[in-house]
Amino acid sequence: MSKELSENLNFLCGHYPSIAHVCRKIGINRQQFNKYLSGQMRPSRASMRKICDFFGLIEAELLLDPMDLQKIFEVRKRPVRETALDGPIAHLPNIYRSSLSLDRYVGYYYRYFFAFGYPGMIVKSILRITGDGQYYYTKNVEILREPGNQRSITINKYLGVAFYLGDRIQLIEYEALQTNSISQSVYYPSYHSRVDKLIGIQIGAPTRKGRRPGASKVLLEFLGREIDTRQALSRIGLFEVGNPAVHPSIVELVQNRIADDQYVLDVEEL
Repeated sequence: MSKELSENLNFLCGHYPSIAHVCRKIGINRQQFNKYLSGQMRPSRASMRKICDFFGLIEAELLLDPMDLQKIFEVRKRPVRETALDGPIAHLPNIYRSSLSLDRYVGYYYRYFFAFGYPGMIVKSILRITGDGQYYYTKNVEILREPGNQRSITINKYLGVAFYLGDRIQLIEYEALQTNSISQSVYYPSYHSRVDKLIGIQIGAPTRKGRRPGASKVLLEFLGREIDTRQALSRIGLFEVGNPAVHPSIVELVQNRIADDQYVLDVEEL
């Protein structure tokens, strides 16, 4: 089992009264859980799902460097004012309540778009959509290695909401580690019998290089409701056009072109 997973589990359990308390809440045998904490054994797929659900994380987050996971929890411990939704924005929960069920879109996706801060490079990240039938939530993880310096790594984690509005799927997200960026994306729904790819447009700004707002085409490639997140995590990053990690057909779909007779960036339905 990875050292990161063992260290992260020990860190997370430190926020609760005891290991026994955690085991009771998760529904895992204490002796078995001790093997996860010591790094002797890796949890099964079913046990990993229970652990993730209890701590409110996805598997990819449990495999992060321990320092990065601690940053996530520092963000979550910041107090939220009770009056945050008073006044003019008190209606936001009504907007975020999806007008149409997004249950068929629940699951994991690869997300592709041309990077705002790295000209000509493509970001490939992992997005997960979850929900309870009325409200739907998103988590998106980016792991970006500087071109020419693979040891320089930037991890961005975006949390947000997904909802159906105006015959489109809307995502509004914020960068949770630094809380320095908000993005919005709009996708065509899928009218096929199974979800495959969703195409849309997103707006935002670089989180590290510059602050110029931008817009780009963005594509979601459905992976499934249950996946090997560790394997999927190893396949994301920042890629040059032509890299086998991004199929040429996907590059073509996310190319940002404005014809001479057009004045705005838009995207055709798949």
